[in-house]
Amino acid sequence: MGGAVSAGEDNDELIDNLKEAQYIRTELVEQAFRAIDRADYYLEEFKDNAYKDLAWKHGNIHLSAPCIYSEVMEALDLQPGLSFLNLGSGTGYLSSMVGLILGPFGVNHGVELHSDVIEYAKQKLDFFIKTSDSFDKFEFCEPSFVTGNCLEISPDCTQYDRVYCGAGVQKEHEDYMKNLLKVGGILVMPLEEKLTKITRTGPSAWETKKILAVSFAPLIQPNQADSGKSRLVHLPPVAVRSLQDLARIAIRGTIKKIIHQESLSKNGNGLKNPPRFKRRRLRRRRMETIVFLDKEVFASRISNPSDDNNNSEEMEEERREEEESKPSELKPDPPVNFLREKVLSLPLPDPLKYYLLYYREK
Repeated sequence: MGGAVSAGEDNDELIDNLKEAQYIRTELVEQAFRAIDRADYYLEEFKDNAYKDLAWKHGNIHLSAPCIYSEVMEALDLQPGLSFLNLGSGTGYLSSMVGLILGPFGVNHGVELHSDVIEYAKQKLDFFIKTSDSFDKFEFCEPSFVTGNCLEISPDCTQYDRVYCGAGVQKEHEDYMKNLLKVGGILVMPLEEKLTKITRTGPSAWETKKILAVSFAPLIQPNQADSGKSRLVHLPPVAVRSLQDLARIAIRGTIKKIIHQESLSKNGNGLKNPPRFKRRRLRRRRMETIVFLDKEVFASRISNPSDDNNNSEEMEEERREEEESKPSELKPDPPVNFLREKVLSLPLPDPLKYYLLYYREK
């Protein structure tokens, strides 16, 4: 059993491998994946497997393989300010990555069948907001989760710009899923053993694209109440931000612009300083693997056979580079949170500073 890409030693190396295999193709998606450490969504005793390109399930907790999530993120074509609905939101890992792209004026809702998983997702979300080094690099659209069966969503719910379903959708539920979309919206879901992208081009017009062969556990059918009526799921209301919250967003945005201008001024033409260490070269590997894990299966990509001809040359080149870099190799400096430093240096009362920093622990 193996993954569609090689395992990484840490989150960054996993993302490097996904980029190398062309699962991650855009800068926005790459930034979101790098900002949230996949291992943070694992239980402690299973974290050794966090950077493998494999799905993980423990009880009701489930994470899809990284290559699946990256294909989903790319297919959704996310932009700031859009509304997103995650059906089967699980741990909240995908919803949090989406929230980094949607920004403060987006909408980020999730529906999850299991209440214990929603509690787990809220704990992980709170941990990310309070401790992540990357949180202050973004303005975040915080996800809101509700408990219920995603096939029982109230018919008077609002429609969304983007929808993802993380369970296998039967053909008879395809129209139900489509009706959750606004015109111009994108739906990504496993349909008939294929990860499928559906774009609503008009009130009754659709474009469909098959992305990847997959097999997810099917959606759970609703349980009928004694009266024969379904228990409707009411999605969170679209909240209007308070004036206080809008002021925080504006102040943080202004400070980030000042930091950026200071950086450009300090570095002259704005080019980044050369890195103090070099990540190892990634060799292309020929993958011909199919992954089966807890009813979830996906076919890996197959690299160009011509890559094999260059493999020995690349290995020799990598060996020389590693030998050359050893004497001067330095560990990277810990990341500096310039936004936090700037806020703490402002002549403001401490409670206001802490508010601007979301009362973060770092």
